[in-house]
Amino acid sequence: MNFVEALLLALALCVDSLVVSTTTAFRTKMTYRRGLLMALIFGLCQGAFPLAGAIIGDVAREFIEAVDHWIAFGLLAFIGGKMIWDGAKSKEDDDASAHLSPFHSPLSTFFLLGVATSIDAFAVGIGLGLDNPLATVLWIVTTIGVVTTLVSLLGVYLGKRNIPVPERTANIIAGLVLIGLGVKILLEHLM
Repeated sequence: MNFVEALLLALALCVDSLVVSTTTAFRTKMTYRRGLLMALIFGLCQGAFPLAGAIIGDVAREFIEAVDHWIAFGLLAFIGGKMIWDGAKSKEDDDASAHLSPFHSPLSTFFLLGVATSIDAFAVGIGLGLDNPLATVLWIVTTIGVVTTLVSLLGVYLGKRNIPVPERTANIIAGLVLIGLGVKILLEHLM
């Protein structure tokens, strides 16, 4: 995977973080300092989850090497399809931050939101571990974490300025990118 593909993957995975950070900043009128903390936690979670998945994928690679490209394709296509489906369903007002108790501390709330927005990255990480050596995975997950942090900071800025994020369009584009990366992996192994 080259840098452009890693960047596209990172952007596709951090769509949820962008939407949640924008909505949270708007609804809670948070400070930029808290926004920075939230963005750092989102980046940490978004980097850690695919790393954990990649370690599992790397361990499983030798057992399923003959079909690893099909599994990586299947995971990326499934997650991409789910993102497209979610984008097409149009639930603009429904987000993870709306369902959290006001009694949570900001730190625990940010970690809960970080985990909620990073679950799909775990499955993508399994595909990364099946298709790449761990050294390659490390720079990919670093890219994912840094991009997520920066995009989440953008979300905080947009939320504080009351600028909406087109969630439907972002989810559909992100889903298409993930499916495209899955097709690329499959074609590389079949040709």
